[in-house]
Amino acid sequence: MKSSKLYTISKIITSKTIVLFACTILFGFSLFAQENNQSEEQWKKMEIIVKSIKYPTFQNKVYNILKYGAQSNSTFDNTVAITRAIQECSKNGGGIVLVPKGKYVSRAIHLEDNVNLHLDKDAEIIFSINPKDYYPLVHTSFEGTEFMNYSPLIYAFKKNNVAITGKGTLNGQASNENWWAWSSSEQYGWKKGTPSQTDPLNRLRLVDMAENNIPVSERVFGEGHYLRPNFVEFFECKNILIQDITIINAPFWVIHPIKSENFIVDGVTINSHGPNNDGCDPEYSKNVIIKNCTFNTGDDCIAIKSGRDADGRRVAMKSENIIIQNCTMFDGHGGVTIGSEISGSVSNVFVENCKMNSPNLDIAIRLKTNSKRGGLIENFYVRNIEVGQVKEALLKVDMFYNVHGNQEGTFIPRIENIYLENIKVKNGGKYSILAKGYNESPIKNITLKDVTIENVKQVYSIENVTNLKFINTYINGTLMKN
Repeated sequence: MKSSKLYTISKIITSKTIVLFACTILFGFSLFAQENNQSEEQWKKMEIIVKSIKYPTFQNKVYNILKYGAQSNSTFDNTVAITRAIQECSKNGGGIVLVPKGKYVSRAIHLEDNVNLHLDKDAEIIFSINPKDYYPLVHTSFEGTEFMNYSPLIYAFKKNNVAITGKGTLNGQASNENWWAWSSSEQYGWKKGTPSQTDPLNRLRLVDMAENNIPVSERVFGEGHYLRPNFVEFFECKNILIQDITIINAPFWVIHPIKSENFIVDGVTINSHGPNNDGCDPEYSKNVIIKNCTFNTGDDCIAIKSGRDADGRRVAMKSENIIIQNCTMFDGHGGVTIGSEISGSVSNVFVENCKMNSPNLDIAIRLKTNSKRGGLIENFYVRNIEVGQVKEALLKVDMFYNVHGNQEGTFIPRIENIYLENIKVKNGGKYSILAKGYNESPIKNITLKDVTIENVKQVYSIENVTNLKFINTYINGTLMKN
């Protein structure tokens, strides 16, 4: 009888164990299925966004700049001829402003509605390195703070249906002998005792003006303040295309869509190794596609922004629905980056089918912010990426980013929902993941699925991260466990 009771109890315990084990397995599969469904739903959302972004269209009318007095030689200033062609084209309902084969010197070029500035193969626009050639001052921005400054080399303000296309080259001529030396870095030609952007009346004064809510129209800089202009900037524009061109030697950020919508960068090659030479910086912008591009840069290849500190909170505009496809990244601080000027927040970033490889590429996927910036970064989805070599990490998420002195404030940032899938890294550098959040605001929900990272010195270094998940992920040959 006693034996029979023990058998019955044992049977009950065993049955309960089996049921509990089965429930645990089912729960795990349920979570796995839920994550898969969530990821699939996000990628479907990306497809809907892509379909909603249309290429601009133009009348089949050609305005050849040679007919407006342009000359292809090393000294003639073609600004007036190019401007006349652009203005007449727009006035007549739009079309193609043609830059034929040759080299054309120019000052700032301002684009108009319904104009496609098209550079033929072997056409090159060579921009002046004289800062006075970028007057009058225009409404622009520097590192996430709006102000009145030198015109970008190519600029459009509140325009619609505009393009820059063709197989030609835009050459900013920036070097250690001109624009780059303003950065205050000896690496880029600055010499002790010469002026730079770090002098008290320059960059710091601009930031202080924004913190004190001085109107943008009264933040007047330009000559004597050494704040470099962006190369190509579309400010408050819609339905924009930049396609196939090559851009070299930028003074500062290369392509800068700010407060713009429906923006396509397709097949562009950027080769510019100066200070702050980010390849493309969508800021306060929505519905942006960057695809089939090659980046070889002195700073981040792609850096998504939304304003700096008080100025970002004043504007209070997200960057959202940013899609990056089929791009190649070589040198740069980051392959795809969010931040650090991020006070307006960023949502819904999708990166797929890209290749990154260089001993001078620091980080493949990089998120950077701090408690002066604040803001929210959410919903960052990455898949099908091949990384040959990076110096520091596949993924770096840093809530304490600091390059300009004290960056501590009261605006604690939030970062959540980062999903990396089907990624292969041959030489992973120092860490697979380097992530540091706040105790009161931890980084939430990082998932690596079907990721293989080889030759990394340390598996990961994390602080204040909640819900870090590994699904079929191998680091240095070892299957990672949660």
